[in-house]
Amino acid sequence: MNSFSRNPVSFVNRLHDLFAGLRFFSSGRRRLRSRRKKDDAVSEPNSVSLYLRRAKVIDALRLLLRSPAGGAEDSIRGLASEIDTFVASQVIRGSPSPESAISFFDLLRTIPGYAHNQHTCHSLAKRLSNSGRAAELRSFIRAIESGEYEGVSVSFMDLLRWHSGTGDLEAAVNVWMEMKSFYEKNFSAKRPCTESYNILLDLYAEKGKHVEATRLFLYMVKQGALPNPRTYTIIMKHLVKIGKVGEAMEIFKRLPAMRMRRTSKQYLLLIDTFMSVGDAQMVKTLIGEMRKDGVLPSRGLMSSVKLLQESGFTEEADEIVRKYLPDSRIGSLDTQLNVPNDMFDDEDEDDDQPDEDCDDIYGVEDDCDRNGIASGLKLKPWIDPNALASCLKNWNADDVSALENAKFVWTTTLVSKVLRGLRKADTAWEFFCWVSQQPGFTHDIYTVSRMIVMLARQGNFDLVDRLIEKVKSEGIQLSPSTVRLLIEAYGRSKNADAALKVFRKLMSSLFGFKPSLLLYSSLVRALTKGGRATAAVDLLEEMMLMGINPDIQTYSGLMQHFAREGDVRQVQQLFGMMRQSSIEPDAHTCCLLINAYCKNERSALALRVFEDMVTAGLEPDASTKAFLVKSLWKEGKLREAAIVEERIGDGKDLPRSLLGHVWSVNSSDLMHVYSVYAKCFTKENAAN
Repeated sequence: MNSFSRNPVSFVNRLHDLFAGLRFFSSGRRRLRSRRKKDDAVSEPNSVSLYLRRAKVIDALRLLLRSPAGGAEDSIRGLASEIDTFVASQVIRGSPSPESAISFFDLLRTIPGYAHNQHTCHSLAKRLSNSGRAAELRSFIRAIESGEYEGVSVSFMDLLRWHSGTGDLEAAVNVWMEMKSFYEKNFSAKRPCTESYNILLDLYAEKGKHVEATRLFLYMVKQGALPNPRTYTIIMKHLVKIGKVGEAMEIFKRLPAMRMRRTSKQYLLLIDTFMSVGDAQMVKTLIGEMRKDGVLPSRGLMSSVKLLQESGFTEEADEIVRKYLPDSRIGSLDTQLNVPNDMFDDEDEDDDQPDEDCDDIYGVEDDCDRNGIASGLKLKPWIDPNALASCLKNWNADDVSALENAKFVWTTTLVSKVLRGLRKADTAWEFFCWVSQQPGFTHDIYTVSRMIVMLARQGNFDLVDRLIEKVKSEGIQLSPSTVRLLIEAYGRSKNADAALKVFRKLMSSLFGFKPSLLLYSSLVRALTKGGRATAAVDLLEEMMLMGINPDIQTYSGLMQHFAREGDVRQVQQLFGMMRQSSIEPDAHTCCLLINAYCKNERSALALRVFEDMVTAGLEPDASTKAFLVKSLWKEGKLREAAIVEERIGDGKDLPRSLLGHVWSVNSSDLMHVYSVYAKCFTKENAAN
């Protein structure tokens, strides 16, 4: 047991002593992704005291909505002065049934001075959607669009999510097509976002529209929308559903090479699947990989982990069981409405769902009868980690005092989510140190890793270096994924020296990390972003001497950098190194080379690459073809320009953008995923 567990108070005191006086405030502000209006009535609580008052009201209303008929309406009216639109939104989202949500929504409209807004209306729409109430949802949408609710609007994405939630495939497809048409007409350079494809892909899979799902994925990547972790989760879930577990595993194993984060939802899907067929050894392997990936387990793993424990793999299951079984410290909410002790159900920590979808934060002990009426009802207290984090943004004495008096039960999941919601490194660090002194809580690999990466992203390099040394002395081993995030954070802040320093330190015998392609590639990218591209090229030679061959993404990223700098010679050298490594260029790499030559008035060389490209069966994108023709004309090579036009035509059938992206995923990866996915739904496989 490390000293984090033995003496958390001693640990945090040593941290304070070690870093006393160190100023690590970053002046750079991170752009908030929230699209909410600046309305005091609906903003997140701006103090812990306000948050706790609202939490009490929310819990009271949740109980009232679950109470037997009679008297609830009068009790709700009695709380009218405490109900603002923030409270109302949370209660609607956590209502026990769509009927109770509608009843509560309509009741609020009769309260003098209260008016529904964007958030309450959207909360009701989502509640109807999640309950499959398609008819009521359509009626409610018509009411919004008719102006019945002043100031409330509905976007294409809102409609797409809601119709998808009800399972209305026709309506969802119509909305998506309308959105696509709108973008093409009004914003020629804009296209539907990745999440819009994800929503439709998931709906096709759920409806058994297998061919349509695979075609949509192919169309998505050809349109230049890069799949994200949620995309691959949907594909894997689809494959597992039809019994193609091997194919799902094949995609899962390929994700790291595609620089794609493997998520706890993906792990849970596979672990549950293998546990259901009694393959405890594979479950053990997946749990080990999950630890190496630094993925925080979700509470959904518990059923499989318990079975793993019963199968004799007690050592592998013990840590997760110890951390993620329901905590005996977490009480239930009785009718006296104690201030929240904690807890929401440990939902997935992943970012592969949009923020507005991450609202399943109500842990309900189901003591209701078949009609949804409470019988000796006990509820876990309401808590919203993002709202709580918003309260702590100024970290003043009053808020800290209120937080201590609230007596939250601090768990790894809750602390990780609060850290995630904090925007400033200095506030996050204050919270990180404070929470380590709270009864029953000790930092672990997950909370420490999140803190380290956050400090690095905001430029607190000195503190990161010291904290790494500290966790090493405490026996905590950072995961390779955390090291990659750390190096990439230094790259984003253009601090190449810090990236190189932390890489060398962690690769030393003292820390025991083994160099890998992904770690080296992250460092090459960080050096390039930090103005040390020449050192990045030298690093390629170091990699090869260690028997680690750079991949096409690494080469393409460097080539793109030198092409932008006008260094054609270095671009040619990298292209030659890539070919010598037996890596065949893809369309993306060829187009990089063509553009580099054209920008430097070397259109003859660009034409040669183009001819090799077409001979290999590769197509340029429309903009590269147009640039090549323009460059040939500009240099007086009219005959050659005509040849290009003849071979390609007017370019209408060329892709608007190419598959893949430098530094991350290449076209062969995307096409391999498509091939694995699509072959499962051929006529032969469909019959099986």
